[in-house]
Order: sequence, then structure tokens, then C-alpha cells
Amino acid sequence: MQEIEKILIVEDNKALSKLIAKKIGAQINFEVDIAHSFGEAQNLLSQNKDYFVALLDLNLPDAPNGEIVKYVTSKKIPSIVLTGNIDAKVREEIMSQDVIDYVFKGNMDDVNYIFGLIERLSKNRQYKVMVVDDSIVTRNEVKKILQEQMFQVFAAAHGEEALSYLSEHKDIRLILTDYHMPVIDGFELSKKVREIYSKTDLSIIAMTAVSEELISSRFLKIGANDFINKPFTKEELVCRVNNSIETLEYIEAISDMANTDFLTGVSNRRYFFKFVENFLQEVDPHKNPFAIAMLDIDDFKKINDTYGHDVGDIVIKKLAQILKENTKGSDLIARFGGEEFCLFLKDVSKEQAVEFFVKLRAKIAQSILDIDTKKIHFTVSIGVAFSDEESFEEMLNQADMALYGAKKNGKNRVEIAE
Repeated sequence: MQEIEKILIVEDNKALSKLIAKKIGAQINFEVDIAHSFGEAQNLLSQNKDYFVALLDLNLPDAPNGEIVKYVTSKKIPSIVLTGNIDAKVREEIMSQDVIDYVFKGNMDDVNYIFGLIERLSKNRQYKVMVVDDSIVTRNEVKKILQEQMFQVFAAAHGEEALSYLSEHKDIRLILTDYHMPVIDGFELSKKVREIYSKTDLSIIAMTAVSEELISSRFLKIGANDFINKPFTKEELVCRVNNSIETLEYIEAISDMANTDFLTGVSNRRYFFKFVENFLQEVDPHKNPFAIAMLDIDDFKKINDTYGHDVGDIVIKKLAQILKENTKGSDLIARFGGEEFCLFLKDVSKEQAVEFFVKLRAKIAQSILDIDTKKIHFTVSIGVAFSDEESFEEMLNQADMALYGAKKNGKNRVEIAE
């Protein structure tokens, strides 16, 4: 079992620290340690230095001048500063240190910002980003800022080096690139990246000098998602980077919703045909044999009439769960509508497919649903076809006819297309 990560709160306002800790426990999955003074924080840190992040009050009774920030950051603990004063001088002093961000303790909206920030940092750990700049000073500065935001960071001195990294790490999701660079400049790099990745797969932020007129618009026209003018502040860079990543997440979520059946979480009919079309463009069915099967819950109307549509939905979800548990990651499960599903099995012989579907039918027939003291059994009929048909449409038609035959011949059985 994975150990729950911890957050350290150092705040002399006991009501505020208690409120933040309570909300963290309720909204995000972290444990919280609380200290109300510099001394208490030192004691906690002597026992545990493995905190995911620390929330630090800038002015404590026994450390009124931000000493806690220097102390905690010296221990390489990612830190967010809490402050009741955010004039220009204080803000500049805070952001000059190795901190993630600061939060003004003004009202609940400001406090709520903390939870979104912690959640963002936690998510950032899964993302690879790359900074491309021939200036070692700028490159290292941006890299450090991105690492503080908990990204996995690669740094390249020019476009050719960046493309090399990208070929080895195809899951890089964001590139920040300068314009003027040797070998391959940022403009050509962006064009080459867009030949491989769409704007919804990988985000590009161009870093351009204010004096370079129209460069920003040229970058945007060839596929950059955003630009930032040099020189930039740490805050602006972080906001633009996080906004770009969040946009990719929103697009991915919308795409998942468009391709996923809302009830079961498996693919929907629309995605199924898109998946198969792409698959058939990439492989030779004769060298990479596959099978498809149409499945239909037997006597589903009777289940709905006897137990109600809510129970019918539970049965459909149970079937989807069984299908997920018994297929490989490379296989595809789609709900075609109602109680009907379709399975697509890759790289499988006829004998292997038949054996799989016979065992699958038996597992489904043996399953039991306990609902409100009722034990509900259900079965499925399955029609199977193989990739030796003339076209996929014919293959799907054959599987459908085999399913009809399974229903006609007594249900709870597997029929193979002739």
C-alpha cells in the first residue's frame, strides 16, 4: 500500500492553519503536520524532512523576517509562502527565493488557491517538459523554475538537440523555445515538431524578445500555442506554463468524454469505428490476424421489467467490468448501445479467439450480483467473426449474424461466423 504523502503547515494563526489542514484532508489526499512557530517547525523537521510541500507563514512570532522560508528551502523542501502583506517590495523578496509561489491571506478565495496549487504540483510530476535556448543562463534559469513546479525537465541548447531528446522521449508534453539559436532555430524547430505532434498533443511556448516585431505572430501561425516576451517574470512564466498544461488536460478530458460510454467507461461506438479504421491503415490483416465479437445480454428486457432500469444499468456496468478484467490492454471494448457490446481482439488466432470467448461466456454466466438482498444472474450470447472476411464491414455483419444465431439457438452460447 502506497504511503500517503505529507504537507507541512507553519502558521501562527491557529484557526487558519486548522482550516487549511481540514480542507486539505477533505479535498486532496495528503496528511498534514502543523507548526505554529519556527521552533515547532524545527522540531518537526528534525523528525521528518520528506514533505511534498510546505506552507510557510512569512512572519512568525519567533521569526518575524521570513527566517522560516530560508530555513525550510535550505532543506530542499518545496515551499509556498503565506503572507498578509503583498506590496511590491515583499513580493520581490519572496520571489527572489527558491519558492514555488506565494499566497495572500486575504479571504477564502485566496486560501482556496492553495488547494488548486497543491493539486497542480502533484499532477505536474507526471509531465515531461523541455526548454530550448542557446543561452546557458536563460536555459538554467527556466529549467530551475520548471523543476520547482515539479515537472520532469530536459534542457537543449538548440533545435537539433531538442529533436534528439524528443525522439527518445516521445511523451514530452511542452516545449519552451527561444527564436535565435544555432543549427536549428526555434522557428524551424516548431515547424518540425508540428509535423509530428498536433497542438492538442504537445504545447509549444515561444520565448521572444520584445524588440523582435511580428516574431510572436509568426510563431503562432506555424503552430505555437503561446508566447512569452523576454525578459519575463517567474510568475508570468509559471502561469503560462501551467495554463498550457491545463489546456492539454481539458482537451484530453473532452476527447475522453467524446470517445467514452458515459455509463460503463468503455469506448463508445463512434470511437470503435475510428480505432478500427486507424488500425487497418497500419497493419495487414493477413499478417496480424484479429477477431471481433458482438455480445448481447440475454433477456435484458425481463431484467428491466423485473428489477427496474436502475438494476438494468448495474447489470450493464457489471458486464463491462468483467470484459475489462478479462481482456488485454491492446484489445478494445466498446458499448454499441443498450445491452450490446463489441470486442476487438488484436493478434489472435481463430483457435485462441474461440477459446477466449467460450471461457468468457462461462465467467459471465457464473457471475452473481448482490443487490438489495437479491442475487441476480445474467448470461450473454456471443457472435464471433475473423479477419479473413473481404472487408471489416462484412466481418462486423458476420459477427452480428452469428450473434443472431446464438440467440435463436438457445442463448447463453457462442456462435462462430461461417
